Amino acid sequence: MISNEIWILAGTAVTLGFFHTLVGPDHYLPFIAMAKARQWPLRKTLVIAFFSGLGHVLSSVLLGFIGLALGLAVNRLEATESWRGNAAAWLFIGFGFAYLVWGLHRAVKNKPHHHAHAHADGAVHEHLHQHESDHVHVHERQAKTSITPWILFTLFVFGPCEPLIPLIMYPAAKHSLAGVALVAAAFAVATIATMLTIIALSTWGLSFVRLGRLERYAHALAGGAIFLSGLAVQFLGL
Repeated sequence: MISNEIWILAGTAVTLGFFHTLVGPDHYLPFIAMAKARQWPLRKTLVIAFFSGLGHVLSSVLLGFIGLALGLAVNRLEATESWRGNAAAWLFIGFGFAYLVWGLHRAVKNKPHHHAHAHADGAVHEHLHQHESDHVHVHERQAKTSITPWILFTLFVFGPCEPLIPLIMYPAAKHSLAGVALVAAAFAVATIATMLTIIALSTWGLSFVRLGRLERYAHALAGGAIFLSGLAVQFLGL
């Protein structure tokens, strides 16, 4: 039997999950940026985001159960979550910066240049050339074996859900496994649904944006977006 207090906690979890996700750019910006840069289909982007969000929530639930089993107080668990949050933010900053540098190197390497082209009749003209366009099959093969989705998943699993810990500790202390499951599920649904909605709408909107000459900087722009979102989380507390 689930008490009224736990139902109230579940409603609070929905509200906190929504706002926790909405104000945290690290919950959706990395997926939007990578989808644009790597030209992921929307379905693939949402699948990656779904499992990343699920891992994000379940890691905190697991930490809560471990803390309860060890008899740790809520403030000790919150301190652990805070440490995880700082570490996750720095990992986002590091990954974003590294991807930004790689993207700039790739853009410079694939800078368009002109080639003279002579025909059999003696006519000579120039055309714009990019190495990347000559090796599409190579990049397609690399895209299939990309570890980027796994990196994003790992970063999200490592990242904490700070508001969830105090919410699940009450039903856990009451030995209500159903209450813990209800509160955690409410928070997870709100968090993941908000993530997927923002990602879907943003990805759809960006599909109409043409970068033109900046297209070759797509990876650098994605890295910069992730780098800035990590900085926002770390130094602005988003």
